[in-house]
Parts: sequence; structure tokens; C-alpha cells
Amino acid sequence: MFITLEGPEGSGKTSAVKYAVEQLEKMGYQIVQTREPGGTPIAEQIRNVILDKNNKAMDPRTEALLYAASRRQHLVEKVWPSLKEGKIVICDRFLDSSLAYQGGARGLGIDEVLQINLFATENTWPDLTLLFDLDPEIGLARIEANSMREVNRLDLENIKFHRLVRNTFLDLANRYPNRFVIIDASKSRKEVGEETLKVILDRLCKSNSI
Repeated sequence: MFITLEGPEGSGKTSAVKYAVEQLEKMGYQIVQTREPGGTPIAEQIRNVILDKNNKAMDPRTEALLYAASRRQHLVEKVWPSLKEGKIVICDRFLDSSLAYQGGARGLGIDEVLQINLFATENTWPDLTLLFDLDPEIGLARIEANSMREVNRLDLENIKFHRLVRNTFLDLANRYPNRFVIIDASKSRKEVGEETLKVILDRLCKSNSI
């Protein structure tokens, strides 16, 4: 199963999935945890270019193409081989982030960015996408309070940009209701972690019963 995690900046995806993965591994599931952009050496190099705070002159289409290139390399080297081995892949961000950030917030168009990514991914879609929904002001405040978290170029965008990101994610959840599950990321870390685990287990049970 291919599971992806999405949401605005500071939504707590990393903490929630850490708890869920620990519990799943105790149950005997083989989990491959990864992230985008990045996840493999070449894809991580592309990540560094995309998120470098000094690259303020980056054109939105360049940004979208770099994300798609990183995604392609990540699939080829890590995601597809792991799925072929029967493992569960849990990825922090995937195609929907490009649709939300570049398609929605950057104004390139969701369908236009989708076409770029369908070419890059050969029409690969997640089996399950967890959307950690949170007011962007709360998320950015969390980032500011967390000195250990990486602050990247996208974190520095204005609040209007981050609101567009959130709204586009919610639109995508309506567009793909069979794939998306929305999680209220304003709850406590423990509650969000437990709900994340429950949603994944429910989907695994349904998948195994088919």
C-alpha cells in the first residue's frame, strides 16, 4: 500500500506518522518511511535547490518541474521497488502537494500541474492520502516556536499563500473523496497520532478483505 501525508506547513504530519509507524511495526508490518521532495540521494539534491532560501528568483514553472523531477527519481529508486517487495510505503508529501502549492497557491492551475506529474509518475496514485488540516496561522506559529525544525523557502511565503494552499488541499479532498481522509491537526499530538494509526489500520483491513 502506498500512503501519503499532506497538509499545510506546521500541521504536525511528522510527529503523527512517527507514532503510527512505531505501532504498525510492532504489529509486524514492513514500513518504508520516506519524504518528498527527497527520499533518495539525487532527489535530495533537487530538494536542496527547491527549498534553498537564497533561491528567491525561482520561477513558479521551474519550481513545479523540479518537484516533478525529484518525484520521478524518488519513485524509480525507492517507492516502486518497495511496493514491489510488498512493503507499505508512507510518504511525507507527494503529488497533491504540487497541486496545492504550485497549482493552487502559485496559480499555475491544478490540471496543468497534474499533467506534468502524471507524466513524471506514469499515473501513479496513492492508495490513501491523509490530509492534516490546520489553520495556516497556527501552523506557522508552531514552526516559529520550534527551533529544531527546518525553515525553508516556502515557509517564508505570506499568509495569503498559505491560505490558498490549505483551501486547495480541501478542494482536492472533495475532488478525490475515496482517497482522502481529513484529520483535524489542531488536536493534541497524541490524539492526532492515534487517529492517524486508526485510519491506516482501517484502510489496511479493507484492503486485505478485498
